[in-house]
Amino acid sequence: MLIFETILALLLGSTILSAIAKRVNVPYPALLALGGMIVAFLPGAPRLDLPPDLILALFVAPVLLDAAYDTSLRDLRDNWTSILSLVLVAVGLTTATAAFAVHLFFPDFPWAAAIALGALLAPPDAVAALAVLRHVNPPLRIRMVLEGESLLNDASALLLYRLAVGAGAAGTFSVTDAVPTFAVIVFGSAAAGWLLAWPVGQLTKRIEDAPSSAIFQFVITFSVWLAAEHLGLSGVVTIVIFGLTMARRSAPPMPARLRVPSFAIWETVTAVLNVLAFTLIGLQIRPILEALSVAERLRYLGAALAVLATVIIVRFAWVMTYHVLVQWKNRVFGRHPARSATSPPTTKGGLVIAWSGMRGIVTLAAAMALPEGFPYRDFIQLAAFVVVLGTLVIQGMTLRPLLVLLGLPKDTTVEAELGLARETALKAALTEIPKDHTPAARRLREEYGEAMSLAQLGRDPRDTPDNALRQRVVAVARDAVEDLRSTDAIGDDAYRRIEAELDWHELSSFPTLARDPVSSEP
Repeated sequence: MLIFETILALLLGSTILSAIAKRVNVPYPALLALGGMIVAFLPGAPRLDLPPDLILALFVAPVLLDAAYDTSLRDLRDNWTSILSLVLVAVGLTTATAAFAVHLFFPDFPWAAAIALGALLAPPDAVAALAVLRHVNPPLRIRMVLEGESLLNDASALLLYRLAVGAGAAGTFSVTDAVPTFAVIVFGSAAAGWLLAWPVGQLTKRIEDAPSSAIFQFVITFSVWLAAEHLGLSGVVTIVIFGLTMARRSAPPMPARLRVPSFAIWETVTAVLNVLAFTLIGLQIRPILEALSVAERLRYLGAALAVLATVIIVRFAWVMTYHVLVQWKNRVFGRHPARSATSPPTTKGGLVIAWSGMRGIVTLAAAMALPEGFPYRDFIQLAAFVVVLGTLVIQGMTLRPLLVLLGLPKDTTVEAELGLARETALKAALTEIPKDHTPAARRLREEYGEAMSLAQLGRDPRDTPDNALRQRVVAVARDAVEDLRSTDAIGDDAYRRIEAELDWHELSSFPTLARDPVSSEP
């Protein structure tokens, strides 16, 4: 019962802190990590020792799949050079410089262990990056680059980490041996994710009730991750490719009666996992410090702070260097974007990307997963905590003020594309209605015609007098049904069914478009 009570207390505290963070415009991951750290030092504070493998599977797999499912392949293609520069070059530079920095403090630090440390510190975490981004709302191109990086950089960094840990256990590290292994794991994982999407998609469309569909989706998510790990592949690469493929391979698409509750469930579950993950980060400081003497704490803490500064500076230096090179290339050779609507990279955008290097649960879990007896294991774990908490607080809490200071222009790309989609959907509907000459068709023609006029003016086609009237009518109908229940004229079975019918009627502005569609994003 103690673990259950602890989890309930953490969820309650995390919910309160998240609400406070929203009111004061502070990204909740940073506040939750600080809150967890404070709780860790309270007398009788709870201690949750979760297996590192469980941490990765539980907290990373569903959030990665959710992010991959929502990611635009078109926007990934448009920004592939920027994303690869972060996924490959930034990760490689951070790994190397962090390893050299550690050697300045500890000359006897084995190179394999130093590379393992650099690799686990290199990737900005998907959970942290996406959680902060959704609170600062950067321009579309910046968000696409950072989301693409957060999806893929864990793969490159964790593969380096796995190879370095293996080399550390063997006592040697060979680049010639590591490169072929790296390539096999990457391509094997991508192939596995792509191949698994087809049979899962076939099974998914045969499930016809929402609870079973949601359960199946989560079971498959964890199963894909665990299967990849058991096969020696990368769970990160496999789950990302699986999610990207499933999002495009859903034919026929999931019906609305399953999609709406499924998205709501995913939104809730990923939110719960996020708050627990960042609170768990703060709770880990106590067991890490308990394993060190006072002298070791001071020495290790100084080195860890130096590593924190190193990873922040290296990312900043590389991103700004890359943007200077891109701007020089555009001036000399001209700019040839994949689409004319693609905005060019700017110095202000580069500053935002450079400062968006928050680390998270993946870094800490990788550090906790090091085997007993691994060289400098205690320092690596402390450095991981310092870098995670430091980047969440320093960068996470200053990212919104940076965006305000830079005064980046409002991005209307999504709004423009939404307008195009609305007009296209309404035109398609209006071409079908004339085939029917019933009174219902005449009413729909008027309703859709009015919505089309609003859409062509750039306004929300749902903001019609008919829809406002529908909302008032539904509210009155709810009151009438509530009176029937309060006088025992109907029971709760009938009440819940009519309540659900009124809910769907309220959500629908007109037959094809939902009033407030449920987002699958946490």
